[in-house]
Amino acid sequence: MGRESTMKPDYQILAYITTEKERVLSSNCLTLFADSKKTSKEMTVDIAKAMKADVTQLTNGDYMVLRV
Repeated sequence: MGRESTMKPDYQILAYITTEKERVLSSNCLTLFADSKKTSKEMTVDIAKAMKADVTQLTNGDYMVLRV
């Protein structure tokens, strides 16, 4: 059976990658600063592959690595 409509999705943020130092905050997930957009994208892909997780790019250009 599929997920019931009354159940909440169980998302886990594994990593947050940004190019803005002001957005690097301590949290329960891995938060990384990248010096360029290219480096940010490369790090995100590598982390997602290693953790077998999904990636989403936010409208501000940052990336989140998620596991559902």
